[in-house]
Amino acid sequence: MCLPVFREAKIEENMTKELLIKFLNNNYSEEELNEVLRWANAESLNEEIKDWIFEDWNSYREIDNLYNDERFTILFDKIQAKIDCNSQNNPEKKSNTLTLSMFAKWMTRAAAVLLIPVLTFLFYTLNENRIESVQYSNLATDSLEVIAPIGSRTVVHLSDGSIVQLNYGSRIKYPRLFSGATREVTLAGEGFFNVAHNPEQPFVVKAGRLNVKAIGTAFNVLAYPDDSFIETTLVNGKVALAKIENNGITKPIGTMIPGQHVVYKTNTGAVLSTKGSVEKFISWTEGKLIFVDTPITQIAEKLNRMFNVDIEIKNDVKDLYYTVTLVDEPLYQILDLMTIATPVSYRIIPRKKLPNGEFSKQIIIIEKKIKNN
Repeated sequence: MCLPVFREAKIEENMTKELLIKFLNNNYSEEELNEVLRWANAESLNEEIKDWIFEDWNSYREIDNLYNDERFTILFDKIQAKIDCNSQNNPEKKSNTLTLSMFAKWMTRAAAVLLIPVLTFLFYTLNENRIESVQYSNLATDSLEVIAPIGSRTVVHLSDGSIVQLNYGSRIKYPRLFSGATREVTLAGEGFFNVAHNPEQPFVVKAGRLNVKAIGTAFNVLAYPDDSFIETTLVNGKVALAKIENNGITKPIGTMIPGQHVVYKTNTGAVLSTKGSVEKFISWTEGKLIFVDTPITQIAEKLNRMFNVDIEIKNDVKDLYYTVTLVDEPLYQILDLMTIATPVSYRIIPRKKLPNGEFSKQIIIIEKKIKNN
């Protein structure tokens, strides 16, 4: 279908909207054609031209549900269709010479090509603000998740200036930008939090069935999903603990003081509290493992997460306790030290290839050492 012919208008000295309309309707003189070509090459992006091109573009906003590149194509096709249509509908249009007529038709199509940069610029500027607003909207609502891989620790810098250190196999979810009455993050695993002070917007760590609320504080939270307990250790500042009941209601537990270590039993709701040195609970942030009269079963759990292995403790050695400090020691060196310090030995079970092509975890069995005769 041919597009309607635009109205004619008075031609001014410089390029005007009316002159370009005449050009699009194939209703121009040689002098006017030269003016259009000169404008397309030199002045097509001045502020006045942008304004009326913007008005014309707005007539296409009703098809806003199409993709941006489709709208651009439609606009350009409209101009090309006008050129083609008027060429068909005006075969009787004559010029002074046949050469001038052919030249004019060729130059008309060339001018349409010259308008592409103009339309491209328009397409970009009209969509830039909308794209930018969508991006900022996403920043306000989108959340990020950071995972510390097995065998490594990760440091996360939050938008409010708070810093979080994640222990092996831990993960944290947090918003790009904090908004609302509180700064909320969700932790699965172990993390050490150095919270930026902001009394107007408390910092809340959601760890399973426990909420840890702080203002400007340094504290440690241990909340691995497969454990039946959640631990919180306060280094300095002040935190308030609250448990989440089965009905979803939050119930306060109490306020912690510096040097306090609290264990919340998720299966029974029991709360155990001790006070003293907190170094053994936060030493992992410096690559150290400090065990003070710690059962071998708890040590095995730490090593499992740290090295992504499956250590099985036989019943005949479960009553062993260890006091030791390890600094970035490799797994097999730790196991060798255990065999030297206590009457245990270990066996390594070869990995098995699974049907999906992956390999099973390394299994290590720790058992009582057999005495040689």
